[in-house]
Amino acid sequence: MANKVYESSTIELIDGTQIYITPLKIFYLRDFMSKFSEIEKASTEDEKIDVLIECVAFAMNQFRPEIASPELVADSMDIKTMYKVVEIAGGISFSEKAESGSKLVGEGSGSSWEDLDLVKLESKAFLLGIWKDFYELETSISMPELIAILESKSESDYADKKFLAAIQGVDLEKDQSRQDEWTRLKEKVFGPKKTEEQENDVTSLTGKKAADAGFGIGMGLSYEKL
Repeated sequence: MANKVYESSTIELIDGTQIYITPLKIFYLRDFMSKFSEIEKASTEDEKIDVLIECVAFAMNQFRPEIASPELVADSMDIKTMYKVVEIAGGISFSEKAESGSKLVGEGSGSSWEDLDLVKLESKAFLLGIWKDFYELETSISMPELIAILESKSESDYADKKFLAAIQGVDLEKDQSRQDEWTRLKEKVFGPKKTEEQENDVTSLTGKKAADAGFGIGMGLSYEKL
């Protein structure tokens, strides 16, 4: 089966309208994550739900601008649908208990959106010469797409270096493992590569894999400061 850059889903509003949801473009993700960070300060479940509703309203600026307000979102979606929007659009996972609507758990994963040096990542991608400015870049791609672009660029750059070194009789992979900047970044974002035994041990999951397994709200964007 072909790999996917990101997960997507189609949600249904209370009136039956269907909306196709993908990860937010970086331009919209900024406001979304800024609001979502407030969930850790909420002291009651109602306050946390209010934050989620505002997050979904921010997301609707990309998907359905005509309902991009907390009041219209609350009138248009049930709580389970809101969880799905936050999960897909923001890359944030909820526990099964939270998805049932009974309680929100797992806020706070250590590293936060504010810790991510997004300018550094975008600058690397901008060097490709595809976008005329950073606004165009941020309104064109999402975080999963940015990560995929940087990964491809890193692999291409390394292949070029390896080829030029081979011409000069140098083996870059001899007596050393490839541990370039991109490899270190991926390990910070997604966690180090696990053995088969570790892959089957849920206690060893970190970063994105922990998010995929449903270990709490804050595990979907487990970035660390570079």
